[in-house]
Amino acid sequence: MKNIITGLLFAMLWASASVATKIGIHSAPPLVLGNVRFFIAGFVLLGFCYLVNRDKSYRMPTLREWRQLAIFGFLNTTLYLGLYVYAMKYIAAGIGSLATSTNPLLIVLLSSWLIGRRPEKAELWSIVIGMAGIGLATYPLLHSGETSLGGLAILMTSMVAISFASVYYARIQWALPNLLINGWQVTLGGIFLLPFTLAFSDFSSVRLDHRFIYAVLWLSLAVSVIGLICWFYLLKIDTVKASLWLFLCPLFGFFYAWWLLDEPITLYTIAGTLMVVAGLYIGQRKKLGGELQ
Repeated sequence: MKNIITGLLFAMLWASASVATKIGIHSAPPLVLGNVRFFIAGFVLLGFCYLVNRDKSYRMPTLREWRQLAIFGFLNTTLYLGLYVYAMKYIAAGIGSLATSTNPLLIVLLSSWLIGRRPEKAELWSIVIGMAGIGLATYPLLHSGETSLGGLAILMTSMVAISFASVYYARIQWALPNLLINGWQVTLGGIFLLPFTLAFSDFSSVRLDHRFIYAVLWLSLAVSVIGLICWFYLLKIDTVKASLWLFLCPLFGFFYAWWLLDEPITLYTIAGTLMVVAGLYIGQRKKLGGELQ
């Protein structure tokens, strides 16, 4: 029961990021919103690790670990989240949640390419079906002006970035605790993003109103802290079964977008979401079958 509650909480929080971002960018440029979020999340995580937790494993990184954290932070926070936040200015919130759920599909393809393993037919079909589902769900939004091709291209680039980050993370033999890894990578990623934020953001448009405050606190504390704690817990229990909770993210994401932003749910939305879920299932079916035997 504890695992089920944790999985549901993760899916609900993770799916809310696109809607919270969409609300926040009404009061601040996307990169400003992202940088504030990253620094708050990093401050909370590192503060807990070094000031509250007395475990000796929560130490300062070595020189080699600093390099690994910097690479991971650049891929996972600077590139992925920086591009994702920027893309939300040009796409519907529901599409942002739907695209996020394709990460396992891209990771399969990327892992195969990096290690020289030829992807299986089921893996290729899962990617084709998943991407086609995103295209189908996006189709009516392109005509309504709620989503642009440019925004969709930036979004998919961010998905490739997090796939690289996930593969890199999996290939490193980390000696640091997960909370400490996340605290440093989000902080370093925020530092790397800062020059771009200062160069390309219009700070005169920043309004420190309730929308900005609520969005930043939700993204930094609920999503980046609590959501990731849930995710690391699920990964520790079972990596394959943890990925199953990503199936729920599109469902929660479109519900939030409809409920809070009045984004329409059409037959295209439903059909596209079902295709993405089907693609995820096809890509994970072999692993799941092995786990259940």
